[in-house]
Amino acid sequence: MIFKKLWASLRAQVNKVANFFWTADPIAQMQYEYDTAVAQMQDGRKGLEQYRALVERVSLQVVNAQKHAINLEAKVKAYLQAGDRETAAKFALEMQKAKSELEENQAQLKLHEESYGNSLEKIKHATSKLAKIREKIQKYDAELKMSKAESEIAQLAQTFNFDVTTDFGQIEQVIQDKIGLNRAKVRVASDLSQEGVVDIKREQAVEKVLADQALRQFETEMGLVTPETAGVTEDQKELGPATVSQAGK
Repeated sequence: MIFKKLWASLRAQVNKVANFFWTADPIAQMQYEYDTAVAQMQDGRKGLEQYRALVERVSLQVVNAQKHAINLEAKVKAYLQAGDRETAAKFALEMQKAKSELEENQAQLKLHEESYGNSLEKIKHATSKLAKIREKIQKYDAELKMSKAESEIAQLAQTFNFDVTTDFGQIEQVIQDKIGLNRAKVRVASDLSQEGVVDIKREQAVEKVLADQALRQFETEMGLVTPETAGVTEDQKELGPATVSQAGK
């Protein structure tokens, strides 16, 4: 009773392990079963070949027995025609035994041929079923891979949701923030560069005014111009003719 329970428990564990491997990779399990069946089929084919060799030997025995019986029959006829009944009787008895063996060999050959034919049909049928199983394995393998790929694509499409609440959405927000920060740095640098240009232009204007003043001072000191002329403003220069005209009036 105890051994029976232990055997039942052990068999249940073995079934669990087998179910695990079957569900883990069913295509590999089907391929294993197919390979095992092919190996058995190859062994069966070798056995069939050996059996066919036996049939061929029996067939050859039948042919030889037929030739022997025909030869004995010819001898019986020849000795009867020669009037030698004693010798003819001896060959007649041998011919009778040969024909009896021939009938037995023919019966055995018939049985062997039928058995060989039945085995051949079984192997052909099994071979055709194996071919269908191979096609099914290829089909199931392709369908399983395709369905797995479709499932992964569906999960991937669901994962690639750029909502702000998802990881991708948060990552995208970080990227956009970095892009905005980089653009802000570029704008600040541009604004700072513009401010520098204005300062440079102002410095250049001041230097130009100082240079004009230095030149006029030099002209005054050298007597090239009078102080009155040196003190004329740009507006007076532009309005000079009009002022002279009004004075004349």
